[in-house]
Amino acid sequence: MAELEAELEAASKLLSTYKAMLFGSRSEKARVVLDGQESLDLGDLGAICIATPANDHPMPRAAKPRAKRNIGALPKHLPRVIHVVEPESTQCACCRGGMHKIGEDVSEALDVVPAILRVIATVRPRYACRACEGSIVQAPAPRRMIEGGMTTTSLIAWIVTQRFAWYLPAYRQAQMLAGHGLQIDRSTLTRWVKRAAWWLEGLYDLQLQAIHRQSRIHVDETRMPVIAGGKGKVRIDQFWTHGMDDRPWNGPAPPAVCYVHARSRSHRTISEQLGSYHGVLQVDGYTAYKGLGDPNRSSGAIQLAFCLAHLRRRFVDLHKSTRSPITAQIIDLLGRVYGIEAEIRGTSAEHRLLIRQEKSRPIMEELKVLLDNTLSRVSRASDLAGHIRYAQGHWRGLNLFLEDGRIEVDNNMIERQMRPIGIGRRNSLFAGNEGGAHTWAVLASLLQTAKLNGLDPYNWLNDVLIRMVSGEVLNNDLDQLLAWNWRPANDPAVQWAA
Repeated sequence: MAELEAELEAASKLLSTYKAMLFGSRSEKARVVLDGQESLDLGDLGAICIATPANDHPMPRAAKPRAKRNIGALPKHLPRVIHVVEPESTQCACCRGGMHKIGEDVSEALDVVPAILRVIATVRPRYACRACEGSIVQAPAPRRMIEGGMTTTSLIAWIVTQRFAWYLPAYRQAQMLAGHGLQIDRSTLTRWVKRAAWWLEGLYDLQLQAIHRQSRIHVDETRMPVIAGGKGKVRIDQFWTHGMDDRPWNGPAPPAVCYVHARSRSHRTISEQLGSYHGVLQVDGYTAYKGLGDPNRSSGAIQLAFCLAHLRRRFVDLHKSTRSPITAQIIDLLGRVYGIEAEIRGTSAEHRLLIRQEKSRPIMEELKVLLDNTLSRVSRASDLAGHIRYAQGHWRGLNLFLEDGRIEVDNNMIERQMRPIGIGRRNSLFAGNEGGAHTWAVLASLLQTAKLNGLDPYNWLNDVLIRMVSGEVLNNDLDQLLAWNWRPANDPAVQWAA
């Protein structure tokens, strides 16, 4: 009977975990996690502070941002189409004399012009001299991304943006084009996308190099299904994600991300990708990263900064099934650290370090004592003991943010960049082959970085491709096209020269 009860309890716990994963709050808010804890005797814990989301760098409750609502102030940069509505008659009803204008009322409403397909006919007249034979002049044909093809560079830029910035699969785009009376096979769209990636390969390499030149970067990985060989079977490859972003402390590095396709999720794979890198690497607790901290590494040891959000998530998941006062106390302590981070976000590295030393360090020391004392009092086979051992084994990296104001408390910067890959993966299911996976990595990296830098991805990509294809920007000048360096072409006519 006791064995059956134990099995039932384990099954119930597993079911609760799955239900939380499927239907639980995405933000891991303590107001959800710790619901009903007032009825528990928490001893010295006292009143539980309502923590804010661990994975979104929260604002304090008193500084909750107001909802962004547009109350009629439409952007000034949008073009205006003036539609004047005149009365049926401007003749005075009394004396029949002509009326004069004394004022007007203006109201504005946002409108949209759907995408319009059109044909650009490039005409190149030939000229000859009547007096001389054989002297003929004609302007050279403008360069096109696909010589002799049926599409302009701008249309390819649109297809690529829809696919990798807004996650619209090729078959849906083909259906949309068919609605305009244009029948284009998905394989044709795929060839166009592959050609765009070929042109942008050098810019992608330059962006990855720029990330690896930083003294502190983020890395994570996610699965990428790929059709293997000609058998039609799906193989699970990986997208390793490398990123930089110094905005939290007003540093020099702009936000950027690069996805790197690889067959493996091994230590060897990430070690080869990082090459000679020897700075601070912000990662989760995955074992493949551990060897990078080896002091005997040929290019120098990498300092590993681990993720407090991953640690907190472990105790949040456990608390949902156990409602333990200990897990509640651990969650509260980590929530207090995040509250401090919200207050100092956007300040200088020096200020962040000073406040962390003053306020966050005592909290982390209190957490360490709590974890050590708890481990000696619980079963070593319990989940709680396993999570505590995880914290102890990563404690040095989890506290590295207390020694350097540039370091974040978690790896959420790069985790947020995994979401676009997840959405695209859900919509497209898989990459057609290894070449398709690499094309995906190149184009998604550049377009996501454009979005991170506040650019419209289509305008950026269209301008970049036109300038590259036309020869205006050569390979040794590609750095001016990186999203954080890019400035739109001065001549608006460039937009129609594709």
